[in-house]
Amino acid sequence: MELIKDIIARAKSDRQRIVLPEATEKRIIKAAETVLRDGIADIILLGNKTEIEQLADQYGLKNISKATIIDPENNPKSEIYADLLFQLRKEKGMTREQAIELTKNPLYLSCLLIKNGDADGEVAGARNYTGNVLRPAFQIIKTKPGVSVVSGAFLMIFKDKTFGYEGKMLFADCAATPNPTAEELAHIAVCSAETAKHIYGFPDPRVAILSFSTKGSAKHPMVDKVIEATKIAKTLAPKLKIDGELQADAAIVPSVAKEKAPESEIAGTADVLIFPSLEAGNIAYKLVQRLAGAQAIGPLLQGLASPINDLSRGCSIEDIVKLVAITAGQAIVAKSQTN
Repeated sequence: MELIKDIIARAKSDRQRIVLPEATEKRIIKAAETVLRDGIADIILLGNKTEIEQLADQYGLKNISKATIIDPENNPKSEIYADLLFQLRKEKGMTREQAIELTKNPLYLSCLLIKNGDADGEVAGARNYTGNVLRPAFQIIKTKPGVSVVSGAFLMIFKDKTFGYEGKMLFADCAATPNPTAEELAHIAVCSAETAKHIYGFPDPRVAILSFSTKGSAKHPMVDKVIEATKIAKTLAPKLKIDGELQADAAIVPSVAKEKAPESEIAGTADVLIFPSLEAGNIAYKLVQRLAGAQAIGPLLQGLASPINDLSRGCSIEDIVKLVAITAGQAIVAKSQTN
């Protein structure tokens, strides 16, 4: 796929330091081998050095020696990271002893490496639940300045290229925030447009905030939330092409858009779909993936101050390699925006 090739090429051109906290998981270490062999990113593996080296020998992995290996149980910089965590969380009641123990947890240590400037991004979740991956991210990395919520976006790639941008659409939130407020929904919309443009190459994202109503066809507090979110998003990003409330057919089918929302700038041509709840978004992407045969890439987490991404526990080695490259791309964009 050309898109993934482009993402990998970008990662190779400006190699980022990506930490993999589940280093002894078979798929993770094999994916790390591919990433290192192909020069996609610099890899930091968290785990017992002897065990990692034994696994590399067992699987015939020749490039794992290029990785930086940090043992959370025997880390010479553990005091530095414990102090950092304690300072971040002491007002929440964390003791220094608790901070010391948490630095031995690879998921916490990954975030501390990033926070301390020793890594640029993290990919985890092959062995851990999403909540376990996100908890230290929320506590240590936190959200970008001015962003109130973390969300998860799926890139959906269709065989039918009449939909979206060259057969590609972005769906959000499908992974993180169950019932966003109007303000949070607005932030999800703006972050999703940025992801579509800067990570996946949509030249001019066209964002639809979805509802079961189009332009006043129904009255309900859930519709009001979408209307308010659209107003806030337009204030946050005045140049963004965005509209709501729109039903799904009005958002993506030109003939329906002419009937239901003839004055809308983006109706009928939307390529970024924002769902009013996690429930709707998660159901939608899974149905589209299965019934339409669409490829779903993600979820890509949006809104965090540094890129941390969560794998499905059923992920393949190829999935991990792709997500490492995408995470590297996020890190490149983040650095360019802060410089």
